[in-house]
Amino acid sequence: MSVTDELVQANEPYVEQFDKGDLAMPPARHVAVVTCMDARLIPSRFLGLEEGDAHVISNAGGRARDALRSLVISQRLLGTNEVAVIHHTDCGMLTFQNDDLYAKCEQDLGADASDIDFLPFGDLEQSVREDVQFLEGSPLIPDDIPIRGFVYDVKTGAVSEVS
Repeated sequence: MSVTDELVQANEPYVEQFDKGDLAMPPARHVAVVTCMDARLIPSRFLGLEEGDAHVISNAGGRARDALRSLVISQRLLGTNEVAVIHHTDCGMLTFQNDDLYAKCEQDLGADASDIDFLPFGDLEQSVREDVQFLEGSPLIPDDIPIRGFVYDVKTGAVSEVS
């Protein structure tokens, strides 16, 4: 059985207990969380969120540039009015540069990925500051939206504010 088949099978008991079908589309706490797709991060657990509380936007590195489209939808159409940017320790984005991944795509796939900025970073806290600054400077994010940046520690589970 494939892992995807296992996931679909695991859905069956969830459906039997599911009682949240009446939640409103806009998040109840009016917050959007931009974070990394790393499998060790489950923002609902480490931030005390329940279904319907927040938009959680995940991508490689939790990069704001990748999340901007979703943030605009979240704010303009679904009423979020705060943003938390959360990167994390031991992130894979610290382990490569664009040229490394371009070469790997060429070697493994015979494909040219040089038109993609994979948004790697060399300094964890600086990457958070850059993402907060990017959002604060975007004309698509209103000036009155609070944007705060954090680092999640994968060893302790602690969230520390950076900016």
